[in-house]
Amino acid sequence: MSEVFVSYSRSTEREAKQIAKALLGLGYSVWRDDELPAHRDYSEVIEERLRAARAVVVVWSNEAVKSQWVRAEADLAREAGTLVQLSLDASPLPMPFNRIQCADLSGWTGALGHPGWRKVAASVAELAGVGPSPMAAAPQRAALPLPDKPSIAVLPFTDLSPAKDQDYFCDGMVEEIVTTLSRFRTIFVIASGSSLTYRDVAGRLPQIARELGVRYLLEGSVRKAGDRVRIAAHLIDALQGARGVWAERFDDTVEDVFALQDKVANAVASQIEPTILAIETRRADARPTQDLTAYDLFLQGMRAYGSFSKAAYTQALALFDEAIAHDPGYAEALSIAAFVRTNRILLGWSEDLEEDRRIALDYRGRALRARSDDPEVIATVSMASMQLGVDRAGALASAKRALARHPGSSSLQLTSAWVFLYSGEAAAALEGFETSLRLDPRSTWRQVALLGMAFANLFLRRFEAVIPVAQEAGDLMPGFTPYAASLAAAALGHLGRCEAARAALAGVDLGSQEPFLAAFAPQDRANFLAGFGKALGSDL
Repeated sequence: MSEVFVSYSRSTEREAKQIAKALLGLGYSVWRDDELPAHRDYSEVIEERLRAARAVVVVWSNEAVKSQWVRAEADLAREAGTLVQLSLDASPLPMPFNRIQCADLSGWTGALGHPGWRKVAASVAELAGVGPSPMAAAPQRAALPLPDKPSIAVLPFTDLSPAKDQDYFCDGMVEEIVTTLSRFRTIFVIASGSSLTYRDVAGRLPQIARELGVRYLLEGSVRKAGDRVRIAAHLIDALQGARGVWAERFDDTVEDVFALQDKVANAVASQIEPTILAIETRRADARPTQDLTAYDLFLQGMRAYGSFSKAAYTQALALFDEAIAHDPGYAEALSIAAFVRTNRILLGWSEDLEEDRRIALDYRGRALRARSDDPEVIATVSMASMQLGVDRAGALASAKRALARHPGSSSLQLTSAWVFLYSGEAAAALEGFETSLRLDPRSTWRQVALLGMAFANLFLRRFEAVIPVAQEAGDLMPGFTPYAASLAAAALGHLGRCEAARAALAGVDLGSQEPFLAAFAPQDRANFLAGFGKALGSDL
């Protein structure tokens, strides 16, 4: 029988399908009334399914509040103790349901990180018993093929610190270990953006390995107390039934946290690829910073930056600036702060264009002087240079050199792909975006890669391929919706489907996108605008 029953009114069928899809992606079986058999009394079937379900998700709306069927289904679930409530439009709930917690999903677009959705998923997980993590960041995907070399994903480390407030530090530890491992050309490493989505791995390790397309998984925990850090790491072979092949514990001081990360990465690498020399992971002379306060602020800034909004950018930049104040030569912080400032100029989020540009140029130069040989820094600075319109030829050459040195990094693949795209090398950009998503199949930056792929396909005149990719990017990130609509309209215009193109453009302000479009090569910008001209029957 189904674990989850979804109750809703006809007017919210689209949202109910989206909710069912999200629950299916978390691994539950789901039943809605569109599955009613043709040979049975529907009320009998509905009651049978309701009583069998471990959780009943009631989708409240203005129409649902008035529906006798929805209220009856909710009442049965309430009596059975299986009721999970959510509201799509904040309509007042009828008694007695107004006395029960109800998740607010007003304006929900399907993002699994939405606070309201997390509340729903957590309630379903509690009611359905043993089940998947409600924190998963993307629907379950089909198994990916194994690469032709040793492959590994580093799963989230558990926070064992006394205060349980070091989750961002644990994630930073995972990201650094992944970065170090990805520098080995003989190992295929899943990016931390995907591996960190698996917060609850109990009993699911072989499934996770199949979803990510890897053989090995690294689990671990971090205990940070005072100036001491302890990491416990456990390497398993998922192809051998999640068999443990190695376990170790590492202790050090906070001051030597980067050396500790290297120890873990080196030990793991030596287990899955014996020919790797330990010297390859030595980074003692290239530590990102000697100031642990700056490092802590940088990690917090990266977490804020990942939320991708005007407010999140403001918060992230404040943290990056504070980190740079602690360590003026902190190249990673300088490079990402320069890029975030240029990016918010292009997105129209800057409240002081000249000041953002001035600081971005300053940070760009300081990052290169501080760590001119780090591939990640070089690629990020190259991206900022492209957006600033500064030394575009040099930025392209630098990005290519950085990528050649560190091709196993999904973030570097993604950043370099945008540099190629801005430079007019759409084919190389498309390859980079696709490689980035293979290295990071559950990436929280998926929408950024998809938007780039849509542009690349447009510039390569693969117009049919533009539309679905742009649509997915817009669905994943509402802030991208105007750009996705513009891309779809341009592609439709080139295809001669002018009516559909004009419909896609409804409500889109092309003028607001001019700063973003200005960063592209002239011929690609002309290609984009030509599609609009055909759609609108005029020259742009």
